[in-house]
Amino acid sequence: MTKIFPFDYDQHDYPNGLRLITVPTGFPHIVSLYIVVHVGSRNETEAGKSGFAHLFEHMMFRGTAMYPPERYESVLKQAGAAQNAYTDDDLTVYHTTFTREDLPQILEMEADRFANLEYGEEVFRTEARAVLAEYNKDSAEPFHLLHEKLREASFAGHPYRHTTMGFLRDIERMPELYEFSRQFHRRYYRPENTTMIVAGDVEVATTRKLVEASWGGWARGGFVDVIPEALPLGGPKDVVVDWPSETLPVLQVAYRTPAYSDVTLESAALDILSYLYFSSSSALYEELVLVDQCCDVFFGIYADHVDPYLYVVTARVKDAARVEDVRRRVAETVELMKAEVVDAGRLETVKSHLRYGFAMRMDHTDGIAGLLARYVALKRTPETINRLYEQYARVTAEDLQRVARAYFVEENRVTALLRSEV
Repeated sequence: MTKIFPFDYDQHDYPNGLRLITVPTGFPHIVSLYIVVHVGSRNETEAGKSGFAHLFEHMMFRGTAMYPPERYESVLKQAGAAQNAYTDDDLTVYHTTFTREDLPQILEMEADRFANLEYGEEVFRTEARAVLAEYNKDSAEPFHLLHEKLREASFAGHPYRHTTMGFLRDIERMPELYEFSRQFHRRYYRPENTTMIVAGDVEVATTRKLVEASWGGWARGGFVDVIPEALPLGGPKDVVVDWPSETLPVLQVAYRTPAYSDVTLESAALDILSYLYFSSSSALYEELVLVDQCCDVFFGIYADHVDPYLYVVTARVKDAARVEDVRRRVAETVELMKAEVVDAGRLETVKSHLRYGFAMRMDHTDGIAGLLARYVALKRTPETINRLYEQYARVTAEDLQRVARAYFVEENRVTALLRSEV
């Protein structure tokens, strides 16, 4: 079978533990640098201290003695670079796209801020307050609050219980935790916990030397992370969230599902099930959104995670009187997944569609590097993509039925409903 990830890449580990993945893409002039730090809300295991992975997405732009914020921004502006960052449950990513001539200086500048980040207590307090303002802005959106409560009900004992932003009570006291912030940075911002992707108009040997020159002196850490397992769900759960103003009801039906795997069929089967039964191409979507028009938002998603996570079906219902109808139809579709043996031709069509959709996302350098970052966060190598799509090819109709029967069961279910109080 032809590999789904079509680019040759070089994977190199430095003595300090930093991993470099170099991907010559064939697209001229442009380079994308993605720095994946393997830290997210999953690593926030201490009570009262959620949200710090996301906070450091802010703090990492506060500068160093060599590159204070003004100089840092000036270099990026002169290079015409596009830059951003994001945090999720399993990763924090810093990414920059620029012309190839600027690679040496940007590598040097990024190495400096990762090894030598400096900030005082007042700067820390300012950024912590900015995170609180961001939380308050997000919490004004019903989907955000509902998903927060869904996770809280789903993951007793595991840090997936809180969202990437963290618990409100923890964010409110975050400005008082300056010393812990320094400790958090020393733990996780280390070379052995970081994977760098350099994709675009690059040469492998030259890139290796450039990274060695600027990043080779970054000291390895010694922290060993221990992530607790989530406690058993203990049977089905139902959560109701009251919204203080007028809004459409939102229903989320979730099932606990296994961690991402590229050596078993489960992850691939869950993706295929999602497309067949809860995507915009599914019969249920057509019924609820296009024909009956009782929902204006409807989708189901299995999100790959390092640890066991959730499959979530989300529906926004136009009329509160129809919520139970939608809930019933989701439950009936779950039962259909377990009972139906999918036609072989239909299954192969879905597999082809998923392969084609993935390939279409790799039409520019930043897209290639950004796609890699998500998978590198899971298994630290691009090869996991090829292994996953080999699992897709192996999935049979009987595998779909087996996986549905194993995970879409009542003892794995959490249902959350957001409704208007008015």
